[in-house]
Amino acid sequence: MDKIIRCITSDGAVMAAAVDASDIVFTAKKVHHLSRSATAALGRLLCAASIMGAMLKQKDAIVNLRVMGDGELGAVIAVGDSSGNVRGYVGDSDCATEYYPNGKINVGKAVGKNGTLSVMRDYGSGDPYIGQVELVSGEIAEDITNYYATSEQIPTVCALGVLINKEDGEAMLAGGLLIQLLPGAGEEALERLEQNVAKLEPVTTMLAKGMSILDICKTALDGFEVEVLDEEPVHYVCNCSRERLERYFCTMSDEDIRSMADEKGVAVANCHFCNKKYIFTKEDLEKLIAEKNS
Repeated sequence: MDKIIRCITSDGAVMAAAVDASDIVFTAKKVHHLSRSATAALGRLLCAASIMGAMLKQKDAIVNLRVMGDGELGAVIAVGDSSGNVRGYVGDSDCATEYYPNGKINVGKAVGKNGTLSVMRDYGSGDPYIGQVELVSGEIAEDITNYYATSEQIPTVCALGVLINKEDGEAMLAGGLLIQLLPGAGEEALERLEQNVAKLEPVTTMLAKGMSILDICKTALDGFEVEVLDEEPVHYVCNCSRERLERYFCTMSDEDIRSMADEKGVAVANCHFCNKKYIFTKEDLEKLIAEKNS
């Protein structure tokens, strides 16, 4: 079962959060029929969205991450809620896969190095916070790190990974780690953290060794006294429903609702996040119009 954990050092100097999202990324690959590069890119962004979503304090808040580079992959979208549950999709699920000489997937090539990372936090108040930065590599983790440093001025280390079976392209392991210096952290804490980060293995390597997400956080925070803030299960969750669509349709004009039907008198709505299709007949649409105007 996938889990997310948030920890803090007892001196309040450093926060660390880690997620094992192996099942989430496996599910995303199946739902969207992703190529290897698309799996790696979306998987990394889903891990980031899970951690960043779980950092939100409001119960119904969400974080929406959008990476838009000039690569073949197109847009990469991931949405996380305050429980760490996520959903997402990519522009080109069949994007070609290239590899670095060391055998790792060249995610930066698929995403593209020229473009933007947009972060929107919606707290449900109707006034979302939106930040945007230029991509630095398209490899996702470096771009998240740059976002925090540039847009929020928070010293951050982000590590994201997806391990894919080269034989069949299945997602085997996926996870993420986010470490942040908190206000008031001294030079000693910074130096110790830098030493720890320099020795850190990739997240998927640590998971493959059987390390728990708590083990990963404690390794990153070696030399600090670590307190666990919370640990929760996380899932790939889509909140789409026929009822939500109907409520949206009711915000449209009668003419626009009727125009959705094709020559066969049927309107089909497809969810980007889970690929579920909702079919509305001409009679269904007329009923909606009647209810809207009643």
